Parts: sequence; structure tokens; C-alpha cells
Amino acid sequence: MKKTVLLNAAISQLIATMGHGDTVVIGDVGLPAPAGVPVIDLAVTRGVPDFMTVLQTVLSELQVEFHVVADELQTVSPALAAQVEALGLAGKRSVPHEDFKRQSARARALIRTGECTPYANIILGSGVVF
Repeated sequence: MKKTVLLNAAISQLIATMGHGDTVVIGDVGLPAPAGVPVIDLAVTRGVPDFMTVLQTVLSELQVEFHVVADELQTVSPALAAQVEALGLAGKRSVPHEDFKRQSARARALIRTGECTPYANIILGSGVVF
């Protein structure tokens, strides 16, 4: 059994196979999955699992070089925006939500949470550990 906090086999495999610059999206329950992007669906019910728990767990194993959020997160869901900001992630990029959805189409996968907070979505760009 794995001894790190990330136990989900599909997410572990995804992170293990990501290269420099590859991206993964962690999204709320309403974020549309772009055609051709695999979905790792964790949603069980409204709010379970929540966005921050999934994000923090992914961050325990993924080296992040940059991240992308929608501009709307700050104005519509400022409490969640503050939680994401407090993580101190590298290379913040903020784009309009429509651009965010277009960028999601290039992701290796979309991890769907049960989060119901508007704009609770992030794109994580893989960095290198050396």
C-alpha cells in the first residue's frame, strides 16, 4: 500500500507519467470536459470531495511550475481564491473563464471533484524536480 497521502491509482499514474509542461485540470462539478481529455471523476455528491482537498492532495506529489485560474474566481468566489493564493503556487496566470476552458482542452486529464463553488477550477503545469 502507498504510504503517501495520494491513494487514487488513476491520479497517481497520471502524475507519474507527466512531463515538463504537461497540464492537469482540477475542476468543480460543473466544468465541462473538453472532447478527448480523459476525466478522472471523483464526484460522489455535492461537495464531496471538495476542491481544496483534491488540490492539496495532488500538490503533495506534483511539482508545479505554473498554474492557471479564471479571472472570475477572485470576484465570484473570493474566499476560495484566498485559499488557493495561500498555497503559494508558482507562476500564477489568470485568464477569462472562456480562455480557461479552451486551455483545458490541452490537458492530460481533468480531475472532477464534487465542488459546487463557482469557478473552483485550476490548471496545474508540471515542473521538474531537478
